[in-house]
Amino acid sequence: MGGRHAARFGYLLKDRVVDVETLMRALRTISAGGTALDPEIVRHLMRADSASDPLAALTERERDVLALMAEGRSNSAIADRLTVSLKTVESHIANIFSKLGLYGAQDDHRRVLAVLAALQGSP
Repeated sequence: MGGRHAARFGYLLKDRVVDVETLMRALRTISAGGTALDPEIVRHLMRADSASDPLAALTERERDVLALMAEGRSNSAIADRLTVSLKTVESHIANIFSKLGLYGAQDDHRRVLAVLAALQGSP
């Protein structure tokens, strides 16, 4: 069920096609000029999109900390700027490293790698 244009397009997994009501609903949608995508396909695409953007997992505060890291600020300067404790900044940085998959390797500078990940993830 498909065409060359976004309109009148449908894709259902074979498990859904055996359900006559689901198939008929998809065919009615397509014949009316719409698009019918299997919900499992949509879920997979949504997971793939968020997986491709490592920054999506960061909280707003963690993004603030990362932005200040990108400016070259020290942990104490970040704490002063955000009016939080040094321990809080260290916790945010540990979370950033973890969420970006930057685990402690002696040869890697994780602050630089975190900033690079932010730059690669930005539009």
